[in-house]
Amino acid sequence: MWKWLIAAAVALVGSGAAAAPSAAPTPLFASDAPIHVMIKGPMSSLASNHAEIARPATMTVDSITYPITLSPRGIFRKANCDFPPLRVELTTPAPPGSLFHHQHRLKLTAFCKKSEAFQQKILLEYAAYRLYNLMTPLSFRARLANIDYLDETGRPYISRVGFFVEDIDDVARRNGLTVAKMGSLIPMQTIDPVSGARFALFEDMISNYDWSMRAAPKGQACCHNARLLTNGAAGSQLIVVPYDFDFSGLVDVPYAEPPEGIPVSSVRQRTYRGYCAHFSSASAIAAQLLPRRAEFTGVFATIPGLDPGQQAKAASFIDGFFNDLGGGKVLRNCLN
Repeated sequence: MWKWLIAAAVALVGSGAAAAPSAAPTPLFASDAPIHVMIKGPMSSLASNHAEIARPATMTVDSITYPITLSPRGIFRKANCDFPPLRVELTTPAPPGSLFHHQHRLKLTAFCKKSEAFQQKILLEYAAYRLYNLMTPLSFRARLANIDYLDETGRPYISRVGFFVEDIDDVARRNGLTVAKMGSLIPMQTIDPVSGARFALFEDMISNYDWSMRAAPKGQACCHNARLLTNGAAGSQLIVVPYDFDFSGLVDVPYAEPPEGIPVSSVRQRTYRGYCAHFSSASAIAAQLLPRRAEFTGVFATIPGLDPGQQAKAASFIDGFFNDLGGGKVLRNCLN
């Protein structure tokens, strides 16, 4: 059966809302090497008042200081963290040749809790982005950063690891696509089956339930923890790109709980949430993934700062997905 599926995979994965060959990323996301960043701004205000107000600040990297604004973002983390995730906006164009050339608005996943132990959670969420990069260039790239936060006077506030996430416009540009702007709910038939199947398999790999590839809260653009890309052709289907993985079983933050209606008792427990209509594509992608087990489980040994114990635990967790995949457990259920 698997030999037949591998033969079918090439045709299936090449079909649907095809993108152009992937182009080079911007300088910031052209390497996986961690960068050192110094951000100077109203840190106490950001920590105590999570209103989405842009505060003036500066960011210094490689001896270049960029004028920026900082805005809190993220509905749950703003309310439950010591410090919110941030939106960083460069207020003047970065110099040509600089690391932030061509950047304007970026998401920065900052520390949630001040404890040193929580740094491992940030590194595991960063690793999740790296895992999806292995599956497809139709994914957000991330850049790890060691960040010194300073208050307005220049006094040290805290130093913690974090990571920047590529802007969706740059994801689209790299892949010869454009960002699709949709309402709060889209029909399942508008989703490219290969894209939808890949999305669902990845979320099962990291055991994440905090997403929807079809819907967003009323009044917000689709979708929940996913963005949509299109090739612009009439009648073409949409490509879904996932992000925001802190609620996954891989990261395993203390505040993560399964949503109501999903039959698991812990986010570390997997149950596949892909659509039955995407089953053929999911089977083909699964066949492609199986021989690459070591590539995926080996990612954690490449993450700077991730403790050996956490590396082993994370690799074992992803290995469990491959065991389930090989045994036929993953695709046993699907959503109508």
